Amino acid sequence: MPQPHTPHNTEPSWFSLIGGDAPSPQPPHALDHAWRPDELGPTYFQSTLDLGEDDEGKVYATVVKYEPAGFVRAARAVLYVHGWSDYFFQTETSEFWHAQGSAFYALDLRKYGRSLRDWQTPGYVDDLATYAFDISAALTLIRAELGAHTSIMLIGHSTGGLVCSLWAHYNPGEVSGLVLNSPWLELQGSSIVRTMSQPALAQLARINPKAPLPSIDAGFYAKTINAKFGGEWEYNESWRPNPSFPVRPGWLSAITTGHARVARGLHITAPILVLASTKTTILARWSDEMLRSDSVLEVDQIARRAVQLGENVTVRRIPEGVHDLALSPKPVRDVYYESIRQWSTAYGWSSTVN
Repeated sequence: MPQPHTPHNTEPSWFSLIGGDAPSPQPPHALDHAWRPDELGPTYFQSTLDLGEDDEGKVYATVVKYEPAGFVRAARAVLYVHGWSDYFFQTETSEFWHAQGSAFYALDLRKYGRSLRDWQTPGYVDDLATYAFDISAALTLIRAELGAHTSIMLIGHSTGGLVCSLWAHYNPGEVSGLVLNSPWLELQGSSIVRTMSQPALAQLARINPKAPLPSIDAGFYAKTINAKFGGEWEYNESWRPNPSFPVRPGWLSAITTGHARVARGLHITAPILVLASTKTTILARWSDEMLRSDSVLEVDQIARRAVQLGENVTVRRIPEGVHDLALSPKPVRDVYYESIRQWSTAYGWSSTVN
């Protein structure tokens, strides 16, 4: 079977046409449907998606599914998409959705986590539209397992929330709902900062797109969640390093292009739940307030941008939540999951899927 290629220099971008919307690329056809044991334990399995090649060589994505003993094929499923310098390890999230009667799948995007290969630049793409391949391929796999008419909800965290929002805008009718956990919808500072920085960033991206930029990650967020520092969570630090993967001009230019598209307003037809902490604490020095707030993104910006995503948007602010609300302290997580349960019961599965 011919190997598909990514949209790198071959397919129109989601948002490359000035003043108009471009179609998203079609998903690849070469899929490995074999399921193998996953590192998360005996109830987790992974399958590799062959996404062809880009300028660095072969590219893969990985779908992880949760399938405990006695699993019964569900008519509903969720697909989780992680954030920057991250991968799926939030087993409590999969258990929550299983308890709601939904099959659970997670996607490690290309060049992240289980999908990262030695020859690749971690986390790097120069156009967020590239991820249309990853998401569409994962949905194809899920529907091959559960049936063509399965209702699927997308869950995106941080950068994954931005990617899922753009994908849902350009693929109307494909998912039943969208849950966004602290989505990165605007550059820290303001749209003015983004607008002023874009020309210089675009120039850097043209000259040396993969050159590492100076790191601004002081490791404070990891300190709030990692068990080594008193947090509750253990994870693979090769896949979620501290400090994070180096930020590169080509990638950051793609992010700000995505932010600009959100700022112009999206028209997502599915109902949307946006969750964010009630407080941001971004400082040059450690503060214990970081244990009770988002130390990565400005949460008021998230709330302001959220209403530009579509017509049916619910915004839920979670007191004392950290950046990944699913990694907050247990009482905060309880509020987070209950908020999702209430919303999904009322709205999340109400959208008509093609």
